Amino acid sequence: MGFLLDTNIVSELRKRERCSRSVWNWYDVTPIEDIFMSVLVLGEIRRGVETKRIKDPASARSFEKWLHEIEAIYGERVLPVTAEICDLWGRLSIRSRLPAVDGLLAATALHHELILVTRNTADFQRSGVDFINPFVA
Repeated sequence: MGFLLDTNIVSELRKRERCSRSVWNWYDVTPIEDIFMSVLVLGEIRRGVETKRIKDPASARSFEKWLHEIEAIYGERVLPVTAEICDLWGRLSIRSRLPAVDGLLAATALHHELILVTRNTADFQRSGVDFINPFVA
């Protein structure tokens, strides 16, 4: 069984000692080779880095370092958005009006038969994707 992380989970894990205990426990017992990330999550983190760079360059450098660490850790387990995933997203978006990134994450999880790990369960309930919320023990 594999898992696809949503940005809100990756961001929570970055908090280390301030991370939600239940999220950290889930992550700690899940084999790293079963955890995947989408290029969309990397893009959302990059957007956050660039937004932060405008007002706080030092903090932006710290977040950028973290982004590079994530890219190195997940390496081959960073999943692209392919033509097949976009086709699935197009079909999904008719029955489930999700924001584009969320819809593409759902389509990626469905395409790769992964469970989406997210705090944002309300939106994904309509998508047909299997998901878990590790914030809820």
